[in-house]
Amino acid sequence: MSRKVPSAAESRLALVRRARRINRILAETYPDAHCELDFGNPLELLVATILSAQCTDKRVNMVTPVLFAKYRTAADFAAADRAELEGIIKSTGFFRAKANSIIGMAQALCERHEGEVPGKLPELVKLPGVGRKTANVVLGNAFDVPGITVDTHFQRLSRRFGWTTETDPVKIEHEVGDLIPKSQWTMLSHRLIWHGRRICQARKPACGACPLAALCPSYGTGPTDPDEARKLVKAGPFS
Repeated sequence: MSRKVPSAAESRLALVRRARRINRILAETYPDAHCELDFGNPLELLVATILSAQCTDKRVNMVTPVLFAKYRTAADFAAADRAELEGIIKSTGFFRAKANSIIGMAQALCERHEGEVPGKLPELVKLPGVGRKTANVVLGNAFDVPGITVDTHFQRLSRRFGWTTETDPVKIEHEVGDLIPKSQWTMLSHRLIWHGRRICQARKPACGACPLAALCPSYGTGPTDPDEARKLVKAGPFS
């Protein structure tokens, strides 16, 4: 494979071009990339995203059918019996803290927004248990408002790609946002998350099977032999 690894002296223009090329290749590689949490409305996505902290989407999706059948509105969650709610969500981990966040968030929705999930970032992040990552998930997937979701996969890949050297999620969000057109932010988030789960894993990325090898300054972090690398590729779905 012919490789042109970006140098330490990469210009701003070259960085932008490389970032957008990576985004295009990821779009071709993962044409079906999407949020892997199951939801039917903004409230359900907000609750599911709170539950997804330190938990797999697959586990959350096993819990939410029962949860959403019992609690259908913000008022239902706000008035939930804490012990009963904790029992339903226990398998997602940190269930007491998550129950506090869900009940507090729902009460705030009822008090401030007539029970409806707001579609603006400043209002979302004021809700209990809702940070920028959660807010951007909801905005991008329930309201079609572009947002960058800086989860652990996004952080890892954006640094491996040389898009940022930051570790603070907010700074990463802004730096990467300056490289990619705003209209692409939500889909970029999905693509990086999918790529991080399937190929560019934390401990041993499948470099030799990666479609981005020619553009990645971290090529060689994992095995470069194609046969060995292909064994590391994980098949989805991860929902």
